[in-house]
Amino acid sequence: MDDMIGLGGDRATMLQAAKNLREEVRAGRWCDRTTGMARGIVQGNLVILPAEHAEDFRIFCERNPKPCPLIGMTEPGDPRVPALGDDIDLRTDLSGYRIFENGTCTEEVRDITKYWRDDFVGFVLGCSYSFEEALMQDGLKLRHIENGTKVYVYITNVPTVPSGPFCGPTIVSMRPFKPADAIRAIEITSRFPDVHGAPIHFGDPSMIGIDDISKPYNSPTPEIRPGEVPVFWACGVTPQAVMEEAKVPFAITHNPGHMLITDRLNAEFSTA
Repeated sequence: MDDMIGLGGDRATMLQAAKNLREEVRAGRWCDRTTGMARGIVQGNLVILPAEHAEDFRIFCERNPKPCPLIGMTEPGDPRVPALGDDIDLRTDLSGYRIFENGTCTEEVRDITKYWRDDFVGFVLGCSYSFEEALMQDGLKLRHIENGTKVYVYITNVPTVPSGPFCGPTIVSMRPFKPADAIRAIEITSRFPDVHGAPIHFGDPSMIGIDDISKPYNSPTPEIRPGEVPVFWACGVTPQAVMEEAKVPFAITHNPGHMLITDRLNAEFSTA
């Protein structure tokens, strides 16, 4: 397991851990979430669309860099993402995918080879797992990792900036901290603008349209302890809510928590 989790160290060690995990996913031997895996390595959210919608979605990402920080994009029909890794294949290299038809998630699968089309364009978006590593390195504890769950995710009333058919609410991920730790978390994550960056809100969740913090979107019930405040970051699950609004005939995304393991280092995305 350690050769897939990765324990930091030099670049070669971290890249080998990433390659090992991708091979396990591709072979169907690793089907679980990738939270905490291949430490030191950038993981990515995924959106795949027909080419006719690709330019609108690229502009959508450009207009909404907090929830949709675009770090890689494919050529039409090509499942490879050379900017993120020499051997990446978007058809097989995530441990879980979601199929959307006319805005509805109709299926969750572990391989999309049979769905792949010559006009598909893949978009890889930065993931908060990158800044989570920096938080943990600074001694901050993350409740969802302690509890072995996905991060806590919510729909807000914060609108995205539309592009073509793509519009909808911003999705956020939440991590609870004591106030002093929340300030440290804000300072640390502000150094990672290409992987969501600083939070968009902390404190009273109703101010961003979250009426009941015990009822997240597509994630487990959170554990918030006395004296802690919720801190909210823009989240790469946002495109999935956007697909529900856009109702494009066909789209594929990652299954939340089942990310693309790249060959890029988290340190490359820090402004520090």
